[in-house]
Amino acid sequence: MLFHSTRGKDSGKDFASILMQGLADDGGLFMPDYWPQVDLDEIRSKTSFIEIAKCVVPLFTASSFSQDETINIVESTWHDFEHKDLIGIKEVNSVSILELFHGPTAAFKDFGLQLAAAFFNKVLESENRTAIVLGATSGDTGSAAIDACKNYDRIKSFIMLPTGNMSEVQRRQMSTINASNVFALRVSGTFDDCQDLVKLAFKKRDFLKNNQYLLAVNSINWTRIIGQICYYFYAFNKLHQKGDLIFSVPTGNFGNVFACYSAHKMGLPMKKISVAVNNNDILHRFFSENNYSKQHVRETLSPSMDISVASNFERLVYDLFLDRDSSKSSTMFNNFPDLPIEFDQKIWKKKDDLFSSNKVNDAETTNMIKEIYDTHGYILDPHTAVAAVEAFQKSDSGNHFVVLSTAHPAKFPKVYEDLNIEISSLPASLSNLFEKDEHLHTFDADYNQIINFINLNN
Repeated sequence: MLFHSTRGKDSGKDFASILMQGLADDGGLFMPDYWPQVDLDEIRSKTSFIEIAKCVVPLFTASSFSQDETINIVESTWHDFEHKDLIGIKEVNSVSILELFHGPTAAFKDFGLQLAAAFFNKVLESENRTAIVLGATSGDTGSAAIDACKNYDRIKSFIMLPTGNMSEVQRRQMSTINASNVFALRVSGTFDDCQDLVKLAFKKRDFLKNNQYLLAVNSINWTRIIGQICYYFYAFNKLHQKGDLIFSVPTGNFGNVFACYSAHKMGLPMKKISVAVNNNDILHRFFSENNYSKQHVRETLSPSMDISVASNFERLVYDLFLDRDSSKSSTMFNNFPDLPIEFDQKIWKKKDDLFSSNKVNDAETTNMIKEIYDTHGYILDPHTAVAAVEAFQKSDSGNHFVVLSTAHPAKFPKVYEDLNIEISSLPASLSNLFEKDEHLHTFDADYNQIINFINLNN
């Protein structure tokens, strides 16, 4: 399996190359040259998430790692999960809730980032090199990246978080890590400001030491998508007997949705993918109105989805709407966001075969949380609640809804204080956060300030 860019000028790459490179040289996102197919009978026969991951991950890694090397990484990479099989499934009024928050940072991003970090370290050891992780976070990516990489001495992590909307728990998960290779950078601005600084750093790379990698931990890195593909096959393993599956996915950057789409392309049968967003609705505007245009970020109760541009959407446009025409993809995304993305009606209608979308505001989010708690005693986190609205509205449609629960509610305590809902048990990783000292480094949204700090600590 080799990989190529959605924009056509970076191709023939093996897995280790795209793992360590992250973003393609032409500004595009890496894609597999073809969609490998998974044996569904084999998936049905497995009894654990790890066994299912062994069926999926090697399909993408063989150009750089032997089967045994990959299996060894899969068997040892996911750590510090509080659920015996990493994922919990709760049945609530004929809707299945896929609990992806049992990892050490209480969010679904532990799946993709722990896998990426393990492969990062394997390459660094084999080449006797070091690396810098530079990332931007709107909530959960940063803490998952820090946790995944902090025990690897060859990696130093610099994670930028905005001064804007983020829960104190989310911030403290990053700022209370007292390790010599971890730096939480608080930037005066929005997530988009942080993301712009990361993109500029990846373009300039003027702060790296000789022979040092710059690693991407945002979901532009294909290895994160691989980790997420695995839990869709896990859901199929556990739930396929309930009927045609509709996955309702809360999303900001579109990585979780694209992982679901990838699983579908690899042979996973599903009825629909419901793309659930908050008031930052660029994706809903595309799927409902054929209007993919950038707007200002709005702060909501589901901060990890407060993003104005969904980076992974480029992969879907390239694969589904443009039939892998890299010249069209390059023109379209090189001109975005100055020019919005819009298709003629015939091409746009392709989305109807697999996708629907739903926009949920804060009032609807809290109403959903309260309704499920009052009637079933189950607490949804705000992001999960966004995805749950359509599922519970349409749960009697004859299909089976699977709601992806992407974070533990304890990460957003203010929401539940206002609703007078008590979260009775905390994940171990969150239990003593407020007793720890914070180690935050504060900057303007200024490239030179950030780079000077990295140079001092690299």
